[in-house]
Amino acid sequence: MTCKSILVQLDAGVHAHARLEVALRLAHQFHARLTGLFVSYMPDPRAFFVMAGTADYYVAHERQRLERAAALERLFHAETARAEVDSRWLAATGNANEFVPPHARLADLIIAGQDDPDDPESFVADQFVEHLLMSAGRPVLLLPASGSAATPGQRVLVAWDGSREATRAIHDALPFLAQAADVTLLTVNAMRSEPPGSRLPGADIALTVARHGVHVNVREVTVESDTPIGDVLLSQAADTGCDLIVMGAYAHSRLHELVLGGATRTVLASMTVPVLLSH
Repeated sequence: MTCKSILVQLDAGVHAHARLEVALRLAHQFHARLTGLFVSYMPDPRAFFVMAGTADYYVAHERQRLERAAALERLFHAETARAEVDSRWLAATGNANEFVPPHARLADLIIAGQDDPDDPESFVADQFVEHLLMSAGRPVLLLPASGSAATPGQRVLVAWDGSREATRAIHDALPFLAQAADVTLLTVNAMRSEPPGSRLPGADIALTVARHGVHVNVREVTVESDTPIGDVLLSQAADTGCDLIVMGAYAHSRLHELVLGGATRTVLASMTVPVLLSH
């Protein structure tokens, strides 16, 4: 598998430049075309005409959005030219949850940022990351709000539970795995009451990946049945010193994860290294 087209989601937040840097390095590494897609929060103008004076606020917000988009577009063209990366620029003209997925479906890889409540300018739409994961149909490389802007993929931790989502994630990650210096495939035997053979052993999928020229170390962890899998993944990521986690997203329904918790929800909230997710 190859990665020949990358889409990076950019906004007016403080992490946009770092996200662009990672996208440029990956585009150069994979010899891929890079699309910069600028999105920002778009308030409904009708909501501002209910109270006196709010129309002026909407006009000011729109002017500020256009100025920031123009500044980031100039930076994007300058940086892609310097890096000699084939590129194009797009700017959203509506709600991000409606505008981004159709463009994301045309890319081999999407790069986006973790939600950051401390950076209000990075907010583009309600549950944007979750909506992107569920609707794009493409792998999403999510960069953490904290940490460095180092290029991910030298030391990779792959979460494997035999699910459809995990299967898709590991195959979507092959361009990264093929160039990684170290790949660890992690299986967690959290559900001891499972019938024999209900999950594929880690060694089996490691052999499948090895046929693509990737050497994989299999790591099996046994935890108590009530231990949150997301916490185990984050703990193992810290222990192995990985710079990229690969995992399936929302093997349970989003409602299940919202009510009962789940690995995807935990990782999205507490990630400290980049995570490649597929649904």
